[in-house]
Formats: sequence, structure tokens, C-alpha cells
Amino acid sequence: METQKWTQLWLNYKDAETKPGTADIVVEGFDENAPVVANAIAEFKRAARGISLSLLHKDTIPGEGYRALGSEDGITVEASDERGILYGVFAAIRQMYCGKRAVEVAEEASPKNPLRMMNHWDNMDGSIERGYSGESFFFENEEIVIGDRTRDYARFMASIGINGVVINNVNVKGAASYLITDRYFGRLSELSELFEGYGIKLYMSLNFASPIEIGGMDTCDPLDQKVIAWWEDKIKEVYDRLPNLGGFLVKADSEGRPGPFTYGRTQADGANMLADVIKPYGGIIIWRCFVYNCTQDWRDYKTDRARAGYDYFKGLDGAYHDNVILQIKNGPMDFQIREPVSPLLGGLTKTNQILEVQIAQEYTGHQIDLCYLIPLYKEVLDFHTHCDPEKDTVADVVSGRTMGNTLGGMAAVINTGNDLNWTGNDLAAANLYGFGRLAFDTDLSAEEIAREWIAMTFGLPKKEEDILCSMLLRSREVYEKYTSPLGIGWMVNPMGHYGPSVDGYEYSRWGTYHRADHLGIGVDRTEKGTGYCNQYYEENAKMYSDPKTCPEELVLFFHHLPYTYMLKSGKSLIQHIYDSHFEGEEQARGLAADWDSLKDVIPEAAFGRVKERFDLQLDNAREWRDQVNSYFFRKSGIADEKGRTIY
Repeated sequence: METQKWTQLWLNYKDAETKPGTADIVVEGFDENAPVVANAIAEFKRAARGISLSLLHKDTIPGEGYRALGSEDGITVEASDERGILYGVFAAIRQMYCGKRAVEVAEEASPKNPLRMMNHWDNMDGSIERGYSGESFFFENEEIVIGDRTRDYARFMASIGINGVVINNVNVKGAASYLITDRYFGRLSELSELFEGYGIKLYMSLNFASPIEIGGMDTCDPLDQKVIAWWEDKIKEVYDRLPNLGGFLVKADSEGRPGPFTYGRTQADGANMLADVIKPYGGIIIWRCFVYNCTQDWRDYKTDRARAGYDYFKGLDGAYHDNVILQIKNGPMDFQIREPVSPLLGGLTKTNQILEVQIAQEYTGHQIDLCYLIPLYKEVLDFHTHCDPEKDTVADVVSGRTMGNTLGGMAAVINTGNDLNWTGNDLAAANLYGFGRLAFDTDLSAEEIAREWIAMTFGLPKKEEDILCSMLLRSREVYEKYTSPLGIGWMVNPMGHYGPSVDGYEYSRWGTYHRADHLGIGVDRTEKGTGYCNQYYEENAKMYSDPKTCPEELVLFFHHLPYTYMLKSGKSLIQHIYDSHFEGEEQARGLAADWDSLKDVIPEAAFGRVKERFDLQLDNAREWRDQVNSYFFRKSGIADEKGRTIY
């Protein structure tokens, strides 16, 4: 099935430090033939030929943690478990490819988050929902594909500390419903074993309606004893064949997916039933909080999609069993370029939580437009929820530090496909790499991560590294400037979600409105409007409720303001819209010019692929600029103070 080769992303090892002769490998306290240890040794030999390696057992190092130290005799990695050994070896490799000699390697770390997961939205026909990098490399023609590419994928994930992978789309349908049957157990067992060799647990998305769709029953009511008995038999069958399965991800009662609401039950009823069934096998249920009314009447100014997650889940805080984790999107809407942090994060104080972000650039440029997302993730993680006097950041909450629990972490909707370069745009791999590194160590900065990725992927001279690093760090702001202003979001083409359509969602059922008229724009989410502001703790609720204290980059998310409203910059709201869109388009051209300046130091094929993407991005930026500015000029009748061309 696999006829083409593919890039090695940040593990290309083209300039490995080498020494003559055969390297010594010393292993003490671990079985060197155990798959994880053997894979760690093989990776080190591949990356650093001729350098000696010692792997030592140390009980004093936290689980999955490591200590990597270089000396004249080689590199020593100490850990208390096999995953720690694997991560320590990759850390040593990373340091060498970021410019350190083997003797200079020195790093001690342990993961900040217990769970560090990738969510694939791959379908079994080979398509990928919101996929921008080709087809699936897990599925083809309703069969599971396992080969050299699968192993490379596992290597990449292990190198950035990922320890859980959900292989199939949360919208489970068709053949994917049968992943929990004998039809696929053989291949899944093989895949699970491959993953285990890289410290990764296999997870699957689960169809809540399985008792009906594959069991022939007439109900999937989570409190029906026949349904519970069916699940007990099914989960036993699954774990008899897949004993290392981590558990299941469930999307229920959302966007047409079946769930407990159908039977008058709560989300906790549904999650807890499955959690109780899976608990004897050590499994967990990850229950997505992306539940909202997707048949909203646009005429209704009180119903607010942003409120839905909190409204559905806050009242059940503490009702979820201890092997349930609620997976919460970073914002209350849906992965927009700018949203406030979901009030559920920290709003729940008795329930396991995992933060969900989207590496796949569904609303941020489809891996065509450059948009480095790590600064966005950092903003979310560093946000003070005020849920605790000390440990109140989102990073504190999802890591388990606030509640003192061990189930939580970060999950990302991944951006990979079977394209030659895995991520469609070679530069989009920075988001994939960056998520893993940040999930492992939330203290890393966006710049540190960018420089690591550049060094490992391209190995550029300092001047050119600085240029590419600056491009990445500027790119999110640039994209935001030429797309949606001040937190309003959603001005994209419906369904496809690429390119501008200012009113594309304005009269739809999805609850995604900007409420622009001839006088102003924005959604009133204060107490006088939808009341969404009050879902936050008092400090944040007060800040967001007043346009003078609300962060201006979010002011239209929370307030409906006249076009003449004066921002802190001294500009009117309408002038800001004009200026930011002109600036964003111009700055996008600056990004493309910076890329052109790197032609002589980037491999020719990679340079050409990215240049093609920039050509498309510039067309997109120009279209956004002209459509958004023209729309608001026609709405407001207020001219651009600078007299630029608006249509």
C-alpha cells in the first residue's frame, strides 16, 4: 500500500554528531530487549552514530521523567521507567541537534501533564474531517493500514512526549462503529503493540449508539439494564483482545451525534455508565464538552452558543466518576483565531478536565496560511481563572495540580495526513511539534519551541534561524489582522471554513453571529445581553462586562459597539477594522518576502512547497482585506480616513 517515501520532519538526522568506531550501549535496571528500551536504543544509534549510551534505573526520578547528561564517555540517561528512558534519549538527541556537543548535553525533566494526546479525525474510507494534508495513513478502504509510515508516526509522537493517540474521528459512523468488533481486533492489536513500543496508549472514538447500530437493540439509554449488560459484554470482548487499550473518546448529543439527552438522561449518566463498565480494565472515558444547540434561531438574541458548555456541564460538577475526564475546548465556541478561555476550565472544581486545542488549521488557514499556534496555546494555559488562591491557571487546572488529581492534561486535533511532508505545509509541522513539547512542559515559551523546531528541521545559520523564528512568532497576529477583528470570529465560508464570507454564518442555525448593522457590530454577552460574562469568576466577569476593561482583542466577543467607539489607540472601531485588514495583508506579503530570502538555505523541494502556499496565502489575505473592508464600509457609510481603495 505504501509506495512513496516521506519526510522525517524534525527527526531527519542529516548532521548527526559522529565518532569513529562502534558505540558502547550499557543498560542497567531495564530489559534492553523490551520494546520501549530497544526502540530508544535504536533511535539513538540512528541519530548519534558512534556515541556511547548508558541507560540507568533511578527510582528517585518521577514517572516518565528523565535525567540526560553528557560526558567525555558518552551520554547517560537515567529514569525510573521505560517511558522516561525513551523521552530522555529523545531529549539528548534534541539537544545535540539544537547545537550542543554530546559532552554538553544536560537536561532533567518530567511531564507537566499526565495525559498528552492526539485526536485524529480520520475516517475509515481514508478521508479526514478537517484534514488539510492528504488522506489518512491509518485507514484505507475501511481497512487499517500498518507499515513503515505508522512506525515513523509513532517515533515522531514519542519524540515530543505524546502518550495517547485516538486514531478515528469523533463523529463515529459506518465501518468505524465496528472497530470494537472482531472485524478489526487483529489489526488493532498489532497497532496497539506498535504504539506501546513507543510509550503510546491506543484510544478510539466510540459510537454511543453502538447498542443500536451494531448490537441490534432498539435503545441506547445509558440507564437501561439491557444496554448496560450489552456494554459489559462488549467491553470485556474488547479488552480480551486489546488489553492495553487506554479507553474511549466520546462525542454525544452534539451536531447530530446520539447521546443520553435522547432518553432524558444527563451527560453524567452517559459518561458514568461507560466509565463503570470500563473501570475493571483500567480504562478511561474522555467525554467531550462540545455540546450545544445547533438548530438555533438567528432571530433569538438570548440563546448563546458560547454559554452552552457551561450550562450543560457546570451543574453536574462532582457527579462524574473518577475515570471520566471532560474534554473542554480552549474557547467556548470552536477554535477561532481569538476567543476567550472557556469558563468551564476552572469553573469545574470537582471533575477531571483535559484541554482540547486544534492543531489542524480549520479556522486558521487550512495549513495554507502560515499561523503558528503555540502563542495561542500559551495564552490559554497562562490564563488566570481565579478558581483557586494560588493554583488557578488553566495549566494548573488541566494538569491536576489544582484538584490534586492524576487524570487530566492536553489533547489536540492533529494536522497530519499522508502527504509527503505529513502536514501539507512544511511550516505547519511547527504546530505539531510545538503542541507535544508544550503539553510535556507548559513552561516552555513559544520562541524556545520555535527555535528547537527550526534547528532540528532545517539546521539554519543564526541569521536565517532568526528570520524564520520571527516569521512564526508574527504569523498568528498577521492572520488575525486580515481575517476577523477584535474577537468576533466566524466570517469564513460556511462548511469549508477557508476564505471570507462575512455573512456566511449570520443567518444560520449554528449560533455564530456578529450582529453587524449600520450602526455597530458585536455580540452583547453582558448581563443585559446573553449573560455569558457571568459564567466566569467575579474578577473575570467584571473585567469582561465593561468594554473599557475588557481586553480589546476580545471586545466584540463581549460587546455590541458603535463603529464610532474609540479604542485605546485613539482610533475609532471602524478605522481599526480598516487599518488592521490593510496591515494584515501587507504583513502577509512581508512573511512571503522573508521566506523568499531563505531560498539558499532551505532544501529546494521544501522551499518550493512552502512558496506555493505563500502564493495562495497572499491571494487569501487580499480577498479577506477587500471583502471585510468593503462590507463594513457599505454597512457603516464611514469612509477610511486614509483614503485607501475600498470597494
